[in-house]
Amino acid sequence: MKKLESLQEFFRYTSLNVLGMIGLSCYILADTFFVSKGLGTDGLTALNLAIPIYSFIHGSGLMIGMGGGTKYSILKSQEHHQDANKTFTHAVLLAICFAIIFVLIGFLFSGTIISLFVEQGNVFDMSKTYLQVILLFAPAFLMNNVFLCFVRNDGAPQLSMAAMLGGSFSNIVLDYIFIFPCQMGIFGAVFATGLAPIISMCILSPHFFKKKNQFHFIKSTISLKTITGIFSSGVPSLVTEVSSGIVMIVFNTIILNLEGNVGVAAYGVIANLSLVVMAIYTGIAQGIQPLMSRDYGLNHLDNIYRVLKYALLTMLIISAVIYTTVFFGASSITQIFNSENNAMLQTIAAQGLKLYFIACPFAGFNIILSMYFTSVEHPLPAHIISLLRGFIIIIPMAFLLSTIAKMNGVWSAFPVTELIVAVVGLGCFEWLKHHHYSE
Repeated sequence: MKKLESLQEFFRYTSLNVLGMIGLSCYILADTFFVSKGLGTDGLTALNLAIPIYSFIHGSGLMIGMGGGTKYSILKSQEHHQDANKTFTHAVLLAICFAIIFVLIGFLFSGTIISLFVEQGNVFDMSKTYLQVILLFAPAFLMNNVFLCFVRNDGAPQLSMAAMLGGSFSNIVLDYIFIFPCQMGIFGAVFATGLAPIISMCILSPHFFKKKNQFHFIKSTISLKTITGIFSSGVPSLVTEVSSGIVMIVFNTIILNLEGNVGVAAYGVIANLSLVVMAIYTGIAQGIQPLMSRDYGLNHLDNIYRVLKYALLTMLIISAVIYTTVFFGASSITQIFNSENNAMLQTIAAQGLKLYFIACPFAGFNIILSMYFTSVEHPLPAHIISLLRGFIIIIPMAFLLSTIAKMNGVWSAFPVTELIVAVVGLGCFEWLKHHHYSE
């Protein structure tokens, strides 16, 4: 009976969250599609040069939201309601502080950042516009991530999913309207993306007035311990997102030298599809977090391992479906984004898809395992996994393999890195299981 209840709860939380995360990732995928159709290869290159900053904003929101949500769930299960509310209050204040920093960067340094990667011209102008507007909408992205995480941890995964999907679908509709009928160009694409989290928060807002809502703002002195706790649990989420942005910057630099702007546009197709795939794994991970944090607070270790097993099996099935689809449909997938029928872009991207997505099961394993460590308040292994896959291995691997095998080496860097990190993560898991829980 316990197993059946646990399985039902797992599917309720993860299925809703995976759907929501797929919707959330469609922010950028919709931009990629409509920009490729409306603005061609230059627009696609500009989008890919500016997108990494979105990873920094989204990652900061997830760090605060997931870190605060994890602490909130544990404290709530232990009936420490005052401390739970204190965590929520601090999470919102942290989001405000980060928002101010991003907005200032948007006003003062957008052009400087883009000039590091591209000279003055059409691509520069479009990239600067995209970057500046996305930074000015940072407060909405940050607050939306915080509220989504707390609503999910407050027992309302359906509302969290509805908000993510509502925001994403509005982005897709507005993308089309702004780029085509309104002829607003790259500004239209980024403006539609910026409005999406605002619409998402409007959908979430009824939860704050319901009786079953258990988190509230309270008067509280600033607590360094609470802030440290939020950061400790949330940093792996930040590193995962920020690293994807930094890896995109490194890959863009390498590919620009190997294949020029067309190569960067091809990578844009692969990287943005990868965002959707990683969002599925992140959806599974974020779906199991409230369950594992609650069971950890109640000291129900068997339930934690059961939920983890369900998550890994689900991830393996999804990975098999994704890679089969990518392998046999690489040319068709690339053609969707290749509005100018550029033969070089078609060849580079189709080959890249087949190599890059070999990483699927290993990346999924690493994302879920990292969330497991975070959920049971053992953040150090999660930090190790995030740093290894985000910076320490992937960047030198990209330079090494691109020197050896050119573009095939660039595409292979991702799967090789994820495989190495999966072996390290499994070692951390076994060590923790035998040394900590056996005490």
